[in-house]
Amino acid sequence: MTLPVSDPLSGPLARRLGLAVPIVQAPMAGVSTPALAAAVSNAGAMGSIAVGAVGAAGAREMIADLRSRTDRPFNVNVFVHRAPVQDASREAAWLAELAPLFRRFGTEPPEGLRAIYPSFNEDDGLLAALVEARPPVVSFHFGIPELDRVEALRGARAFLVASVTCLAEGIAAEKAGMDAVVAQGFEAGGHRGVFDPAAADERLGTLPLTGRLVQHLRIPVIAAGGIMDGAGVAAALRMGAGAAQLGTAFIACPESGAGAAHRSALLGKDVLPSVMTPGISGRPARGLVNRITALAEELVGRLTPPDYPLAYDAARALHAAAAAHGENGYGAHWAGEGAHRARALPAAELMGLLAAELKAAQGNGHDVGAPGERT
Repeated sequence: MTLPVSDPLSGPLARRLGLAVPIVQAPMAGVSTPALAAAVSNAGAMGSIAVGAVGAAGAREMIADLRSRTDRPFNVNVFVHRAPVQDASREAAWLAELAPLFRRFGTEPPEGLRAIYPSFNEDDGLLAALVEARPPVVSFHFGIPELDRVEALRGARAFLVASVTCLAEGIAAEKAGMDAVVAQGFEAGGHRGVFDPAAADERLGTLPLTGRLVQHLRIPVIAAGGIMDGAGVAAALRMGAGAAQLGTAFIACPESGAGAAHRSALLGKDVLPSVMTPGISGRPARGLVNRITALAEELVGRLTPPDYPLAYDAARALHAAAAAHGENGYGAHWAGEGAHRARALPAAELMGLLAAELKAAQGNGHDVGAPGERT
């Protein structure tokens, strides 16, 4: 289903980005495939891919694949986390705690932990790949790039978006020249986008955070976290958001890259709640309750996790060892608080349903674009 750009669901931000429906499919590393992003973009919204974990060559390949499937706007996301500080004693203690589990699955823990991917601020190759590829939208998670990188992407005519979790981060993003922000509520699945994981987290919900940002910023706000249907999108728009970002809602789509265990956990008869923990990757992240979340919570009660993404290196190695023996409970099944309402539909069909739900919730779309929205 491809909707015309003139569709009445479009508000000012959506029109600026060439969207028929004010929905962004969240960039989810390992899940947001070019096929998924293209299907969402072709249905009138904005599809996204995440390239922070695949490097420059992987980014070029994914963007080329996506462009071969759609001529509509899309978003490319990168990680802007602080470089990890190696702490040999902390990392050794962490691995020692995990060693009995590794041995249960017939192997030993890694001898040391690696930074499995660099921050965008350190990856000149990835910056060059994005400048060369000129994606319509580039978004940032965990922070804001250094000024020279922002200017390089702006020179490539990219629309720039930063994920923020509080007003202070939103103000910093606006001052840094971002064109919009994603208001990531505490309900959101996957990694919490806080700029400084050592600072106190206000843990604001999606709608309160959206309202606060709309009130104080002059750039558009995209609401994200716990939104699973068109009624949720309508609620975000009424708070003044220019669009809503949905991630967990798209995980069960056949075009996503989610594994069978992740899908099963999401769509099971008794979907367990999600939990936020820093013990899997070294940064707070929300996923469905399973063996790895229980283990993570147990460990952080006694130890400080290695910096992100060092701890993630250990978690991934443990998952691989367990999965080789048929145990999938040590995989990180990232999902938001609305996971129990996921629908296993092709992305185009899901988009059609979301658009219909949004139109119904907005009285056939006549009041889309709340007065508080700014462009």
